[in-house]
This record gives sequence, C-alpha cells and structure tokens, in this order.
Amino acid sequence: MIGYCKRCLTPDTWPDAVFDQEGVCLPCRVAETMEDIDWNERLNELHRIGKWGRDHSHSHYDCIVGVSGGKDSTRQAFYVRDELGLNPLLVCCTYPPEEMTERGAHNLANLAECGFDLHVLSPAPVVSKKLMNYSLHQHGNLFRATELALYATLPQTAISYGIPLIFLGENPSLTFGGKVGSFDSDANNQRSHNTLGGAKVADWLPAGVKISELVPYCYPDEWEFDKADIRIVYLGYFMRDFNDIVNTDFALNHGLEPRIGDDANPEWTGSINPADALDEEFVHINQFFKYLKLGYGKVTQQASVKVRHGQITRDEGIELVRKYDGKCNEIYLDKLANYLDIPRSELDDLIASYRNKDLWHLNNHGEWELKEAIYSHNNAESVW
Repeated sequence: MIGYCKRCLTPDTWPDAVFDQEGVCLPCRVAETMEDIDWNERLNELHRIGKWGRDHSHSHYDCIVGVSGGKDSTRQAFYVRDELGLNPLLVCCTYPPEEMTERGAHNLANLAECGFDLHVLSPAPVVSKKLMNYSLHQHGNLFRATELALYATLPQTAISYGIPLIFLGENPSLTFGGKVGSFDSDANNQRSHNTLGGAKVADWLPAGVKISELVPYCYPDEWEFDKADIRIVYLGYFMRDFNDIVNTDFALNHGLEPRIGDDANPEWTGSINPADALDEEFVHINQFFKYLKLGYGKVTQQASVKVRHGQITRDEGIELVRKYDGKCNEIYLDKLANYLDIPRSELDDLIASYRNKDLWHLNNHGEWELKEAIYSHNNAESVW
C-alpha cells in the first residue's frame, strides 16, 4: 500500500522519503518553517562563504556555478554574480550533440551572451551511448552513468583550475525529501548519495568501455577534495524563494527558451512546466520508468511544489497527477530505440520488466493501473 503526504502529494515510495508521525513529508515541514528563518543571517553567512571562496581561489574566478542553461542554473548564475558580487566560472557537462536539443544549445549559449564565462565538457558520444544502453538494461535508468559525469565535472574542474568553492542549486533533502542531500547548505557528501553509488567507475566496464574512456565520469577521491580544500554549497538553502515557480519566471525574463507546441503538452511529456528539463528529450522516458517502478512521475514532484507554495490546492494537484503523471508519448520511445540502435520490441520488453507488480495491476479493461493511486483516495485523505 502506498502512503501519501497529508499536505502535498509525495508518496512513501519516494526513495528514502521522510515522514513524521502525522504523515507529513519533510519538504512540507520545511515549508512551514520559512517564516521563522532569519534570512538576513543566512545571507550574511552566504557572503562569508563567498569571501572564503574569493580568498582561497588560485584563479581569477571566485567560484564555480554548475549550469545546464535551464531555469534553476540561470537564476543561480545571475544571483552569484549580481547579488553576491562574485566572479563565477559557469561549468556545464553537456549531452552528446545527437541527444541535445537545439533549445538546450540556445539556453546554454544564452548564459554566455549574458556575459558569463562558460567552461563546457562534452563526454565522448560513443562512450555515452554505450553507458546509456547498459544503464537502461541494468537499472531501468537512462541517466545513471550520465549523472556520474554531471556530478564529477564540477569538482574535477575546481581542482584543475584551483577554484575550491562550488555552488549547486536546491538541497534535494529539503526540497524533495529523502536522504539525498543534507539538512543545511553542505553538499560535500555527494559521493554517498545513491546517484553516485560510491562513484566507482569500474562498475561500468561491463558496458564495453575502457577505464581510460571513463575519465569524465570519475568523481575525485576524498583525498583530492581535502588537498584542494573543495567546498560544495547548496545555494538554494540561502534563498527564500528558490523554487520552480520563481526560478521559471526569472529565467524566462532573462532569455530562457521554454518548450513550445507538442513538446510543451503534458499529455506528451508528463510535465506541467514547459520550462523544465529543456536540453534533451529522453528525460520524459526516464520519468516514465520511475512511474513504472515507484508509482509516481514528474508531475507529482511539480504539483507538490505548487501545493507547498500555495499556488494550487492539494485537490487541484491530485487532478494534475491523475491527468498527466507518467505520460510519455510514443515518439520519444521511438527516438530512444533509434538512438540506441535497438529494436522497439526490445525497449517494450524492458518497459514491461520494470513495471512494479506490487504497485500495479490489470483492471477489468485489461489496462495497467496503480493499485493505490492518490486520486483513488477521495482526493483528500492520505492512506497514512
């Protein structure tokens, strides 16, 4: 049986989800405390961190800001430069050209056009494709290897350039729940997260790649962190309004190109924010896989944020989940099969194999449906 937060829509199938005895998730409890936080003191702390970064940098840059060109990283870049007065080097690990959308390339270029210096790493496409194929078959997660490179690029660059301070965006624990993150601004424990899985690149050799080809995926060792005095900080911890809603508005006003047409249709994408995940299309498939395995998709996350910030009611969020969560148009599945050069039937077999039968059943019409969907509980009560 799936339990849901009584305030938002977060299910207890969320990895490492934290709920209190009243059935309320951690991010909802955090949202309740926003008025009690001394934001001026946090800003002062952030300025002290920025000064530390400037004083300890062995480069002309004061810090590194990880970016993709999306809504969150666009706001981060401007905030660090214009509000904190720091000189950041923006660092991006891009998708292979064949995978990256023109929209994604435009948004990355937009940051450069806004006056930022940009360091871009693009792992070899042939290796990236092998790792994606292996990750799909072994984990039902297209980006498990990709995320290794996304995480590793920042500290690798920091060590190479002698820039010890790295800024990330939101703290996952406080924003989405679970144990992936921390309860403050410290992000130096990333290697212990499930995503990095200890950062052992040798685990990916069965994908048919050489260890020498995995350099972009190598997260630096702890001794390298200590030697370079690397400090990774969640910037969102210090910003009262760092969330999807405000970040989207800010980025759109600063040149971000959102999805349009069918690519913005939640019936196609399983996403209600056309300014989310802009740089490639397979993200919709990965969310679809998550929906099959854990019983929730992107809309659950997006709608929960809107509920916490009072933009919609819980009932309205439940309706959005009922209509759009887990949607993924066939065109994206066809593109993935073509990209990985596998038969579509093989992809369909994988989809069937990753459906969690503990959460799904066939209804009287022979269609798969969630056994305990949130919209099957009278739209208001959780099963806690």
